Amino acid sequence: MRRKKKHKLFIIIFLFKRIRVEANLLARKFLLTNPQAFVYIISIIIGLTGGISAVILKNLVSFTEELIYHRNGISYSNYWIIFLPAIGILLTVMYIKFFVKENISHGVEKVLAAISKNKSRINIKNTYSSIVSSSLTVGFGGSSGLEAPIVYTGAAIGANVADKFNLPIKLRTLFIACGCSAAVAGIFKAPIAAIIFSLEVIMIDLSMWSIIPILISATTGALVSYFFLGDDISFYFAVFEPFDKSKIPFYILLGIICGFYAVYFIKFSRYIEKRFAQKKNIYLKAIIGGLSVGILIFIFPPLFGEGYIGIQHLMSDKPNVIIENSLFNSWKDNNLFLILFLLSILFIKVIASSFTTASGGIGGVFGPALFTGGVLGYIFEKIITKLSLIKLSEHNFTLVGMAGVMAGIMHAPITSIFLIAEITGGYSLLFPLIITATTAYLVKYRFDKYSVYTYHLKKENQMITHNKDKEAILRMNINNLIERDFIVVKSTMKLVDFIKEIIPKSNRNLFIVEDDNGDYLGVIQLDEIMGLLLDKEKYEGLEVKDIVTPSSAVINSLKGDNEAIFNLFDTYDVWYLPVVKNKKYLGMLSKSKLLQKYRKLIIDFSED
Repeated sequence: MRRKKKHKLFIIIFLFKRIRVEANLLARKFLLTNPQAFVYIISIIIGLTGGISAVILKNLVSFTEELIYHRNGISYSNYWIIFLPAIGILLTVMYIKFFVKENISHGVEKVLAAISKNKSRINIKNTYSSIVSSSLTVGFGGSSGLEAPIVYTGAAIGANVADKFNLPIKLRTLFIACGCSAAVAGIFKAPIAAIIFSLEVIMIDLSMWSIIPILISATTGALVSYFFLGDDISFYFAVFEPFDKSKIPFYILLGIICGFYAVYFIKFSRYIEKRFAQKKNIYLKAIIGGLSVGILIFIFPPLFGEGYIGIQHLMSDKPNVIIENSLFNSWKDNNLFLILFLLSILFIKVIASSFTTASGGIGGVFGPALFTGGVLGYIFEKIITKLSLIKLSEHNFTLVGMAGVMAGIMHAPITSIFLIAEITGGYSLLFPLIITATTAYLVKYRFDKYSVYTYHLKKENQMITHNKDKEAILRMNINNLIERDFIVVKSTMKLVDFIKEIIPKSNRNLFIVEDDNGDYLGVIQLDEIMGLLLDKEKYEGLEVKDIVTPSSAVINSLKGDNEAIFNLFDTYDVWYLPVVKNKKYLGMLSKSKLLQKYRKLIIDFSED
């Protein structure tokens, strides 16, 4: 009986595998016969999956908050709130260590790194790992956003769908962008902003070949979110007052302030992250960071989670509600104290957010950027109005401030413009959004040229770009282009022996010379010593070291900037450069091979 069951199970497994193989073969055949339709169908699938992932994450965070806080009657004034963020971050760290077993923080940065250095491949575990980990972090109160984790999830979905069909890197990259767009559209119900996010932040080239699949995925993701979440859970505001052209100088001034605040946000975040990176004990980091976040939330409750509820309070008719449930509840009717309270939150939110992620929590800066931008815009309007300079719209400046800070921190002005335009239900704020977001971005770029996503990538020479030339050079795996079939000779070898024994064995005119210790000395090029070789009397008694030519330059590391290696060839006008590590010869790099690879990549990127 047991044998029959095993036999049936074997047949079922065999049939399942066979069906999967046949399905893949049919899909590959469909790809070859009708590639455009294939891409569009996969875009819909990715859009559905990405949208559902966003819905799951939103609901999982809400469920976690409900389970931990509301069912137990824990309010912001309860001392338990000091410890709960630490518990959430500690659980996140343990989940990553024992189940995920790889670093999944800085989700958007991980996506960019996968595109630039890992041939657009992402581990299949990342299709769910960020959902679980960020729900633990944010659900327990961690002061962070959900957008970066869901972007990483969407990217992983796109990459792994492409892997299932063994698609080339160009389609894998496109489907990563589709997944990112679907995820962002699912979170915000903002498909246009989601598309622009993929083009502006994920660095996908703008072409009809790429825009249509991304559009399909983004729209599908947004529709899925609308279907499951409805309008009530949507992060939505309405524009109350039309754009007034006389307020343009104030929008410019707000953009300048947003730019400087973005500089502070980025610099301080990097500092905290650097300090936490020096601590090796991951559990100690989680406890220190989590308790610090808990204490800050206990004092300033709007720092809890993503912070969007705080923005909704500011946009309501009773903005002072944001002070309720805090230690300063008795001051809530004092408008001057409200400004001081919000100013404190504005600068402390950076600390809370940085502590959350630097200590091991999973989240992003998308949410904190929108939250602090809204607070900054609200404060700006109140100060200008209190000074009786002019009456401004608190709703408009709150929303425009969100776009300004987001543009500065993420270096994504177009994404921020259209995101705020979409979530406000219209485009009447388009001109102020453009003015403030562009100004903030220019100010931030003047003092710090790298966004929150590209700083570490630049340090590790992994930053991708819209420039096809630089993109092709960056994506090269130069280590695979090293030629190792050059003959190596010792410097003490007699030249006579070199001519008789070595030269006839080689089909190259370049030879590598080492000393007796195996250290690299230089090269011998036959065309440069041909005159000497034709006159036996001249080379009689000479050794190889007498004719070796030291290299004008060597490549000491292949982990450096690929563009710098290209520049070496141009600077010294050579066709070969030796790769040397600790004085030991590893191989030869050919300019012609580099150019061949570069040309192939350019062709791949340029196909439409």
